Amino acid sequence: MKTKKNWGGRWTEEKLDAFEKYVKAYLTIMNVYRDPYDWKLLYFDGFAGNGSRVEEEVKDALDLFGGAVLADDFRVYQGAAERVVRIENSGTRSFDFFVFVDNNQENCDALKQKLSLFPTVGKKYHLNLDANEAVRKLSGTLRNNSKYKALAFLDPFGMQIDWASIETLKDLSVDLWILVPTGVIINRLLERKVNRRIGLTHAEKLESFFGLSEEVILPFFYTASQMPTLFGDEDTVVTKTENAIRKIAELYIKRLKDVFPFVTDNPLVLLNTQNVPIYHLVFASNKKVAMKIAQDIINKR
Repeated sequence: MKTKKNWGGRWTEEKLDAFEKYVKAYLTIMNVYRDPYDWKLLYFDGFAGNGSRVEEEVKDALDLFGGAVLADDFRVYQGAAERVVRIENSGTRSFDFFVFVDNNQENCDALKQKLSLFPTVGKKYHLNLDANEAVRKLSGTLRNNSKYKALAFLDPFGMQIDWASIETLKDLSVDLWILVPTGVIINRLLERKVNRRIGLTHAEKLESFFGLSEEVILPFFYTASQMPTLFGDEDTVVTKTENAIRKIAELYIKRLKDVFPFVTDNPLVLLNTQNVPIYHLVFASNKKVAMKIAQDIINKR
């Protein structure tokens, strides 16, 4: 895994810089072919937010999973939407459709007002929906019309995207960037030690996120040992691997390869101010050239 040192509080800007570079490369290539093949380009943001950072959003994020998240990990600026629409304002022919999704109506309204300052030829849609429902609607649109080509950005605070939603994108014309909360959430849901008879405390959430059973997840992150009990028998105790954060990213990449033939093996590793990995930004596509471009962008960070 490629790691960038000394990012500190600028990890979210680094993330958006990498994504913006890919958007520009994507449009450069797609603009060559869109008219000859009558393609319609669609940008999809599943967690568009309100276009700015507010303390209420940070507080909501800290409340996830019983407050098991550091405040520093969530001091982010949701700036992808503005960056994407500004590309068209710089003179580049951009998307035919922009779809901005948020499950909070006030966020949708605030972002709509903010983006109105940047007129675009492409039509903007602001949807007040759960991201999983929105991804399924995107999949339906792409499946029903092969002329649509999508670039999707899924940038959640936590584990809001279920694996069942990702699976709906299989064999569709979509390039996907997804932020995986490897260190900030998932690593903290994997307890240091687990009694095999009791199982993982957060098994249901982990199963939904990875699309795997607890029986498959456990041996990927834990090694088993026998521990004597007070009654003379033994319990099977499993101990968490020391490189759990890296293995979380590896497992998610492995799962993505069941849906997309081309996935970045070396995702963008995002660090907090303590230089600890908190997210991995992963790219997936049905096109090898797209994956190569994304990996080149990541490697240069």
